[in-house]
Amino acid sequence: MSNLTEITTRRFLLRKFEQSDIENVYRGLSHPDIIKHYGVSFDTLEATQEQMDWFSDLEKNGTGVWWAICSKDNEVFYGGGGLNDVDKKNKKAEVGFWVLRDYWRQGIMTEVMPGIIEYAFEKMQLNKIEGFVETGNDNCKKALERLNFTHKECRENCEVKNGENLSLDLYIKQK
Repeated sequence: MSNLTEITTRRFLLRKFEQSDIENVYRGLSHPDIIKHYGVSFDTLEATQEQMDWFSDLEKNGTGVWWAICSKDNEVFYGGGGLNDVDKKNKKAEVGFWVLRDYWRQGIMTEVMPGIIEYAFEKMQLNKIEGFVETGNDNCKKALERLNFTHKECRENCEVKNGENLSLDLYIKQK
């Protein structure tokens, strides 16, 4: 049984991922518009099980926590968000987020993220949250700025994705 705290906002419920979410996770993490700026993608429903296992393993291993973002009545699935790469010694983690394409530009990230940030600072006792954003992902960068993340640096050509060099902007939020 999970100790994961549910988070509620005015419009949303953040809850533990369930096996029944696999089709929605696949729908998101196989969609070209979503995976364009996201670190993983899946070609089949079966391959998506790797992501479902990752969500579960984060909490078990103490390396992070991710929530399914749903309507308050738990009838509509919108996406996922959470914290990974927790560094307990340095009291920091990386934040991540994705929303199904049908629900873009509805303020989901800016409504849900404060609850995740509060969880990180209060429940996990972290001091810093890092957000790594592909340089071309202007929508995500604007959302982090609205959430009072500070742009720290651009790491040029620091990763390779689909055979292409890519640069990442680092955003920081401190307690």
